[in-house]
Amino acid sequence: MTAEQMAESAESPDGSSPPRAETTTAPRAETKPPPRPLDAIDQDILQMLQADGRASIRSVAERVHVSRANAYARINRLVEDGVIRGFGARVDHERAGHGTSAYVTLKIVQNSWRTVREQLRQLPGASHIALVGGDFDVLLLVHTPDNRALRELVLTRLQAIPEVLSTRTLLVFEEEDLEPQG
Repeated sequence: MTAEQMAESAESPDGSSPPRAETTTAPRAETKPPPRPLDAIDQDILQMLQADGRASIRSVAERVHVSRANAYARINRLVEDGVIRGFGARVDHERAGHGTSAYVTLKIVQNSWRTVREQLRQLPGASHIALVGGDFDVLLLVHTPDNRALRELVLTRLQAIPEVLSTRTLLVFEEEDLEPQG
């Protein structure tokens, strides 16, 4: 028996076993349950709420021809299942003082997506972040008050992230959010 094995089998003076070193495993990625299939009523509810996130339960129920209790339960299930991620306002960025918009493409160090994503989330004016395939790795949509603020964001903030290898900025001249059909 080796010294390590004897130490492991030895008891402490109070008769209890010695503490064992705990083994740790890498944290698992959070797994989501598989999505439930959405029926026609769920689809109609989603379409209605995309067009008007402030619609009342009563109006949703009337429009999709179910009881208020059924509409309420369905909306709650869609939220709990992560189908509906939240309710919000569609903002006119120019009228809100952020008249300059740009898509910024980034090439990043391989396997650094999670680190880069967390840093991009902290950027002022970042409104959409996507990991993509192709000539670049990340597509970032930003809204800033003016070109000077955009320049500062790209040259000072983005290019200071160690995992960012290069950037390319595509200035948006005009944009329009597509309204859900409904």
